[in-house]
Amino acid sequence: MEELILNDATKIPIIGFGTYKSLEQEGIDAVKIALSKGYTLIDTASIYGNEEAVGKGIKASGVAREDVFVTTKKWRENLGYESTKKEFEASLKKLQLDYIDLYLIHWPANAKNYKNWQKTNADTWRAMEELQAEGKIKSIGVSNFFQEHLEALLKTAKVIPSINQIEFHPGYWQQELVQFCKSKNIVVESWSPLARGKVFSNKILKAIAKKHQKSVSQICLRWIIQHNVIVIPKSTSPKRIEENISLFDFELTTSEMKQINDLPEIGFSGELPNIWPDRVK
Repeated sequence: MEELILNDATKIPIIGFGTYKSLEQEGIDAVKIALSKGYTLIDTASIYGNEEAVGKGIKASGVAREDVFVTTKKWRENLGYESTKKEFEASLKKLQLDYIDLYLIHWPANAKNYKNWQKTNADTWRAMEELQAEGKIKSIGVSNFFQEHLEALLKTAKVIPSINQIEFHPGYWQQELVQFCKSKNIVVESWSPLARGKVFSNKILKAIAKKHQKSVSQICLRWIIQHNVIVIPKSTSPKRIEENISLFDFELTTSEMKQINDLPEIGFSGELPNIWPDRVK
């Protein structure tokens, strides 16, 4: 498995397993299958309601704890210092773990929901820095932060975020934000890599897939990792779980990468960190 090195010197797999909407026994089984197929990065979040299932899946897999990279996230409601400490401990307990490999602020505080969003994000981050110093978290990062949120956070942060997990897929890949993150040595991680299934009918992606004798999913995921972006596809199908990690026996050409880069908007979720909980239609 290819890895990237974070700004805190931690190694992270470039492909992980997403668990959004994988609940109860289905979630346990999906994590077990993913670990058996060679995934070592497992991504969950408190809002997914499946941290207990993920923890049980890891335990049931028989894979050693030190061989699994576990990510979970602090939800955007009730951000702040005290709640972060409290909710982190709750996540740790549900996952049945002694530490978390990567802990993220799931969405930034914004002006719509917080009187002083800059201070709220800073206080949340300070709690995470302390948890990292205590050894309870290996790496700390953010999710869905725009440049303005990152710039505000960096004014008070002692630790630079290691990762920014953002919506990133063909047809919506936030190039300017990605460039800013890279300039600050913040690794980008993709969520919704298949644009909620909207990529499957795209003629250009289908033609490239046919040429390589791969699926459209594999083309999209390969395109993402060739941008040096981590990807965390989700599935509960054993066949799809295996297919999504089989990306290292082919490579997209410079021309194919450009074709995909230049695609018009496809499958944008409409979710923006400045206006949550509303969506852009």
